[in-house]
Amino acid sequence: MKEKTKIISIVGPTACGKTKLAVSLASNFDIEIISADSMQVYKEFNILSAKPTKKERFKVRHHLIDILSVEENYSVAEFTKSAHKCILEIRSRGNLPIIVGGTGLYVDSLIKNISYSEPKKEPSRKDLKILSNIELMEILLKIDGESAQKIHINDHKRLLRAVEFFYTTGYPISRQVELSKKLESPYSACIIGLNFLDRQKLYEQINKRVDKMFNDGLIDEVKNVYSSKKISKTAKSAIGYKEIIDFINSSESFESAKEKLKQATRRYAKRQLTWFRRNSSINWIYIDKFNDFSCVKGEAEKIIKKFM
Repeated sequence: MKEKTKIISIVGPTACGKTKLAVSLASNFDIEIISADSMQVYKEFNILSAKPTKKERFKVRHHLIDILSVEENYSVAEFTKSAHKCILEIRSRGNLPIIVGGTGLYVDSLIKNISYSEPKKEPSRKDLKILSNIELMEILLKIDGESAQKIHINDHKRLLRAVEFFYTTGYPISRQVELSKKLESPYSACIIGLNFLDRQKLYEQINKRVDKMFNDGLIDEVKNVYSSKKISKTAKSAIGYKEIIDFINSSESFESAKEKLKQATRRYAKRQLTWFRRNSSINWIYIDKFNDFSCVKGEAEKIIKKFM
């Protein structure tokens, strides 16, 4: 049996220090980082996507950052294809690939080797989110009959998710589990999850990040993109884009816009944690159990050395 390629993944909610931890590990391991963030691919979204700093990117080589314009859509199929290639290149240099990001679908699809076809074109007649349950069911019957039989016509949330999943990935959601079992993964993965025991401390980190984003020029960044680019559906889904556009187009106050973004980001973090908690193989490190971040790094090093 062919030996599997060892990779590390650092996951967790937004603003918990995933990139900081990954970069700090460079002092003990020869690493290269692959971003598993669906928004850091966009060249124009520097502040909005909380990209690694120039200093961090100088210290450690990063991949799948700044590879697209916001005019282009991006999908899990494109991510996995590119990430597989990056891993091969990194290993050919004798370095250790570290997958860093909070987009759970991307991380799981890569590690489990789930195969997706190219993304389908989404219906242009309407935004999926404003379609009625009947309209969503009609679409789902055409693209994923198995899911259509299992989802009740009144369950708008699941109908929307199943339809969006297909148009994002190019694959019916009903086949995701089936495919993950059929295709053996070429990877042996050590997944480290960052979180806080006290949820309020995570929210404090999120609030601080949002404050910094506004101070760094978030409004101008979004305004420049909004006025000069045709924004793709994927780029529009960035947490913060809608909130800032609403602020630009209304008489809403600066503080109100900031608070809305903090709330949206906190909700996103909750969804991320819900996703990652389903994975029992994650080695969780609770940041607030330690006095400083160097102890968090030390705990991660122990996990990685035991894995290696």
